[in-house]
Amino acid sequence: MNRWIAKIHDLGHVAFEAKATFDIKSVVVDPMQAELTGLALALGPNEACYIPLGHRQSGDAAGLFAAGLAPEQIATREALEALRPLLESPGVLKVGFNIKFTAVLLAQHGITLQNTDDVQLMSYALDAGRHAHGLDALAENWLGHKTLSYGEVIGSGKAKLSFDQVAIERATCYAAEDADVALRLWRVLKPRLVAERMMTVYETLERPLIGVLARMERRGISIDRQELARLSGDFAQTAARIEAEIREIAGEQINIGSPKQLGDILFGKMGLPGGSKTKTGAWSTSAQILEELAEQGHDFPRKILDWRQVSKLRSTYTDALPTYVHPQTQRVHTTYALAATTTGRLSSNEPNLQNIPVRTEDGRKIRRAFIAAPGHKLVSADYSQIELRLLAEIADIPVLKQAFQDGLDIHAMTASEMFGVPIKDMPGEVRRRAKAINFGIIYGISAFGLANQLGIPREEAGAYIKKYFERFPGIRAYMDATRDFCRAHGYVETLFGRKCHYPDIKASNASVRAFNERAAINARLQGTAADIIRRAMVRMEDALAEKKLSAQMLLQVHDELIFEVPDDEVAATLPVVQHVMQDAPFPAVLLSVPLQVDARAAANWDEAH
Repeated sequence: MNRWIAKIHDLGHVAFEAKATFDIKSVVVDPMQAELTGLALALGPNEACYIPLGHRQSGDAAGLFAAGLAPEQIATREALEALRPLLESPGVLKVGFNIKFTAVLLAQHGITLQNTDDVQLMSYALDAGRHAHGLDALAENWLGHKTLSYGEVIGSGKAKLSFDQVAIERATCYAAEDADVALRLWRVLKPRLVAERMMTVYETLERPLIGVLARMERRGISIDRQELARLSGDFAQTAARIEAEIREIAGEQINIGSPKQLGDILFGKMGLPGGSKTKTGAWSTSAQILEELAEQGHDFPRKILDWRQVSKLRSTYTDALPTYVHPQTQRVHTTYALAATTTGRLSSNEPNLQNIPVRTEDGRKIRRAFIAAPGHKLVSADYSQIELRLLAEIADIPVLKQAFQDGLDIHAMTASEMFGVPIKDMPGEVRRRAKAINFGIIYGISAFGLANQLGIPREEAGAYIKKYFERFPGIRAYMDATRDFCRAHGYVETLFGRKCHYPDIKASNASVRAFNERAAINARLQGTAADIIRRAMVRMEDALAEKKLSAQMLLQVHDELIFEVPDDEVAATLPVVQHVMQDAPFPAVLLSVPLQVDARAAANWDEAH
């Protein structure tokens, strides 16, 4: 191992992969609860090795899990101490795949991984929306090589193994190949970043976020388990009440979780209109169909939607969140994916904290269960109407830009422009309609969708949309130009140069084509917003440290950042956070529309939001 370390220092770079053992039932590998099992290094093509650390010997009559460590392995601490100078050296580049996982795993052992390149993020910066960014897929795409997959190594079903049960020889083939492939991909993708002028996107929006997110994942957030247990009981009672009401309307005992039974009652027994069948011949009971029926005044589909919502909140959050509490930290640690969307938005898993409903009372109740540590407050800092502001900027709509510059209520201003109603003493219903149109336009809302949302006839909704585009013709021009550009080039670009690819925008299937057109139009806005908050996150830690503040960034939920702040530092922290977020586009992009960040502190997430 020492000879390899000396070679790496001479070369100045190495492909590095950490392999871990984790709960085989888990969907996502959680580095916070994984055990380091081995390390793979690659110096060049066909020059790779594997350092086994935690494999267990098999064949023991006492059973596999009772068996001790396999012989002839280096002690984990000894190996890591030998590698520490290399891993923490800014002068040695560590190349890897999904290197954030490795960073979190090594941090559990007191090692701070520095100077990294991630081939997954290189692929993402180059080809977001074109193809998947898994190591196996990238190896086939760019190297014409079929790798030994993780599934092949650990098996499946009753024969499935945890990684520490895999024979060292087999683990070596798998892990060393991963490091070798990562290095080969690096040699392909890094020159592409330069040739395709995407190096700035990678170096400013992707690579610097690795360490930031790794630290956020390790910090986690506290939850109030008693509050969640109480909520779970409330949700169970609500679900039971709705079930009884559904069965009473149906006039029979039914399994509410069975789409087939529900479809037969909705479109067979009740004869409701608008039913459509799936490929299997069963009636579809998708959320869209149920919502359409509910908007027509039918009580049965509305109650099904309510039951599904409360059941999902219970199973996904109030029952599940306590199971994610880490035994050592007593906090919940989500895992962020940087390369999971087309637009640069992050996603989170195990648990997913980005899909908790924002506008419902039940969603707010769940947020109340996320709490600050004793002596601290949670600070929520949220970009206000950022996509509308970016629409005004990118589409260059003078009246909207001026409204934002003047700090006007944008929805009231829109209503005034469309309906000729004075802003002063404007009825709430008029403003609500303008708000629905403002946000709906960004996502390509149809007359049908707006009609359902506002509870008005489709013709009236269509007239509103027509009037909106007549009053703000630049928005229609922006949408048409963006769609035409994407059809011609296959991608759209954010203000920071990120390319969001939509290869199916020319699909022969009309619904697929329309979906891609809507997505492309929104991607410039959503993608630019995602880039802005990434830039803010990259700068935030240094800005807080410069002011000698000890606030810790815990979560990112789309346009919102959540911090944990000592009580006596809240007043000093709020303006620093707001300043960093509001100035995040500069100097790369000079916006004429000001960004607004609302920041509040409270004992729990809901009250801070």
